[in-house]
Amino acid sequence: MNKPLGVTVIRHIVDSQRLHPEATGDLSGLLNELVVAGKTISAEVNMAGLADILGMSGKTNIQGEKVQKLDEFANNTIKKRMARCGYLCVMTSEEEDDVIPVADGYEGKYTLAFDPLDGSTNIDVNVNIGTIFSVHRRRTPGGQGSKEDMLQRGRDQVAAGYILYGSSTMLVFTTGDGVQGFTLDPSVGEFYLSHPDIRTPERSKYLSINEGNRNYWPENVRGFVDLLKEKDQEKGRPYSCRYIGSLVADFHRNLISGGIFIYPRDSKNPKKPYGKLRLLYEAAPLAMLIEQAGGRAITDDGINILDIEPTDLHQRVPLIIGSKLDVDEAEGFLR
Repeated sequence: MNKPLGVTVIRHIVDSQRLHPEATGDLSGLLNELVVAGKTISAEVNMAGLADILGMSGKTNIQGEKVQKLDEFANNTIKKRMARCGYLCVMTSEEEDDVIPVADGYEGKYTLAFDPLDGSTNIDVNVNIGTIFSVHRRRTPGGQGSKEDMLQRGRDQVAAGYILYGSSTMLVFTTGDGVQGFTLDPSVGEFYLSHPDIRTPERSKYLSINEGNRNYWPENVRGFVDLLKEKDQEKGRPYSCRYIGSLVADFHRNLISGGIFIYPRDSKNPKKPYGKLRLLYEAAPLAMLIEQAGGRAITDDGINILDIEPTDLHQRVPLIIGSKLDVDEAEGFLR
């Protein structure tokens, strides 16, 4: 399907729906509601320094992390917007201990997992942050959804994406038919198609990893990172390091320009033996995006992220994600 630059995201969603005569429009409606929530959060992010919502809220989330005021705003915005949209049966958020019920009488056939503001520790220093989301069809037959509906493989997602708040606000998402990128025009409050059919480079020259944790990595991970730093003219090495510390920002740069992002398991914190990244609303949606764009996503022992059966809402996984040939090489080296 030809995707002309400048088409609005709403028009794109409607046009895509027309290719599926069996579609009811519920997924389209759900995505439209997420778009509105993203616009609301974007406006608040852009005014954060003037609106006294920078800094900490004084609360701690289920991850044991201090909650930023803007984090709390984003979480509440998505919850309130989506609870009565009529397309969801249940939600889960990085900021909530348990599943989030929808309003009675508004139960739908999809689930939503989201990180309301990934990279929020960078809010006060004006580094790119973003909202990550994942959508599945429900498993249970009707009424309010449950934890069972949320705990599904990434392979079974029907949509995934993120909204990146930075020098411009971008929406990047997939429904299983390629990856599309839209940029928000704040003058009219509309997302326009700016990056159609995104394909990530097959091989890159960039590495994204927090080398401050090197001493805590498994030996094979240290060996692979050292390999990427060795001179190899044929493979364009040594690689250059590019690490922002905001997963969604690091991922977006690598998606567009090529790169491999690594957050392995480490021994730094005994309570987090598999690293800090969560499967349901960080690793799995980004894995769907990168596969749709021609890349790959695996754990540091070679398991495809999309094939992991989750056992907990806030399950953590090691993550290696990015350009296909780089991840292939990592897989061969680490196994």
